[in-house]
Amino acid sequence: MPELPPLALIPAIDIIGTFVFAISGTLTAADKKLDPFGASVIAFATALGGGTVRDLLLNLRPVWIQEERLLITVFISVLITLLFRKEIGRFRKTMFLFDTVGIALFTILGMEKALRLGVPPLIALVMGVVTAVFGGVVRDILCNEIPLIFRREIYATACLVGGAGYLLMRLAPVPPGVPVWVAVGIIILIRVLAVRLKWAFPNLKSEE
Repeated sequence: MPELPPLALIPAIDIIGTFVFAISGTLTAADKKLDPFGASVIAFATALGGGTVRDLLLNLRPVWIQEERLLITVFISVLITLLFRKEIGRFRKTMFLFDTVGIALFTILGMEKALRLGVPPLIALVMGVVTAVFGGVVRDILCNEIPLIFRREIYATACLVGGAGYLLMRLAPVPPGVPVWVAVGIIILIRVLAVRLKWAFPNLKSEE
């Protein structure tokens, strides 16, 4: 399996993604008027839920059990969000951008982790999507909401398209690292356009 230089940034990407997703989870908990402990649980689920589910499916110990830096990052994020909630709330659009970048990076990183374990490409694609979106699924369930990926909004689909493109580009004669950043760009572009242009799938209607 070829070594991809950008993936040497995994620790930094993990920290940044965990920080941003934990803030998102804390803001959701605040909207639901949960207490600080509840906010911490929601932040943890949002930030680390996807990676945990992926690792368990791959028969691995979750990263946050092996290294405490991710747990520390979650609690720092919760503290900062609770202390500066109003200020952070003003940057909801910026948080959307960070969240979009986060799901893009985590999709590719989750896929690459699975591929390096010898997982078939299609299953690796599923693992990438799980890494990116399942934290949000757990968050929404805990907050008694229908998970975002089950609604009309294009979210996981962007990860699927970008991840599929990543798999195809790995087969092409391109320099190492190019597939990573092109796939990340595809996911970000689809997600931003979907929100700006209000792209959505039609809702299913029950037959009466």
